[in-house]
Amino acid sequence: MPVIQGDTRRSILDTAQRIMSRKGFAAVGINEVLSEAGVPKGSFYHYFSSKDAFGEAMMRSYFTDYLADMDRVFAEPDTTSAQRLLNYWQGWRETQSLDECQGKCLAVKLGAEVSDLSESMRLALKEGTTGIVDRLERAIAAGLEDGSLSVDGDARTTAQVLYDMWLGASVMAKIHRDIGALDAAMTVTRRLLHL
Repeated sequence: MPVIQGDTRRSILDTAQRIMSRKGFAAVGINEVLSEAGVPKGSFYHYFSSKDAFGEAMMRSYFTDYLADMDRVFAEPDTTSAQRLLNYWQGWRETQSLDECQGKCLAVKLGAEVSDLSESMRLALKEGTTGIVDRLERAIAAGLEDGSLSVDGDARTTAQVLYDMWLGASVMAKIHRDIGALDAAMTVTRRLLHL
């Protein structure tokens, strides 16, 4: 069965996400990604105009999937908004504690690296992380409405602080190869949401 062009592009992006979540962006060559994806080396520029455009497409694809996963968690039936938020953070803890705390989050792995390398990748990261904070804000606001949580400030500021804290905790878990920072983030999250 022939490979459909969109499937090949998606395969390249998915393969790149897996490899770059371990190695970073600059350390991975296009040929490594294409070889792993089983795509002929000469066809890269058929799908992407440059490594920069490829990186931007990879980040956008990653955030599209990530935000869809968040939407599923925050739409779980028969749970309070507070429980949905805790389920989200528990999922974060689990994915970031994999492989000796090397995690799978491209925002954690590539954020600082590519923000200095590529303006288009930085903007894709900015849009993606803003989408995360937007969803956290809506979940917190829903929790305020259903009475399952409370915050001392406003929902937006609390969402931003929580995301920033978890991002930092993920970096510290990678540095120390220990989930202590993630556990501390969960403890502080519960305090900030008065749970």
